[in-house]
Amino acid sequence: MGMTAGTKNRGPVSDPNIVPLIDVLLVLIIIFMVISPPIPTGLPTLVPRPAPPARPADTSDAIVVQVLPGGKLMINHQPSDWGTLDGSLSTIFKRRAEKVAFVEGEKDVPFEEVARAIDVMRGAGVEQVGLMTSAGRS
Repeated sequence: MGMTAGTKNRGPVSDPNIVPLIDVLLVLIIIFMVISPPIPTGLPTLVPRPAPPARPADTSDAIVVQVLPGGKLMINHQPSDWGTLDGSLSTIFKRRAEKVAFVEGEKDVPFEEVARAIDVMRGAGVEQVGLMTSAGRS
């Protein structure tokens, strides 16, 4: 801070020296810029690509196992039971190249029975099991 001597009438007058204040502020700005945390960049993501045009599903070859209330089963509207389900599916998929089937559980059927049907289907050689709802059936 600089001081100049005043005239006889006024006494000493001080003029504040701003340069050191600006120097200190610039040093503080640089320090805060260096120690500030980096801007978060987020996680790397993969954007899904648009799906190719869907071809109409051919349901004439689809195997659908329906799990009905009371422990009843149907394979493509043909009655079946838990004892013969494994053998029936093994016979059906023995000569098929695509080993894909669907399970349809009715509204009042506990999920344990649907899971049991999926387990039997996987044991019979079905490689892919799809789930259907009652509304999805035409």
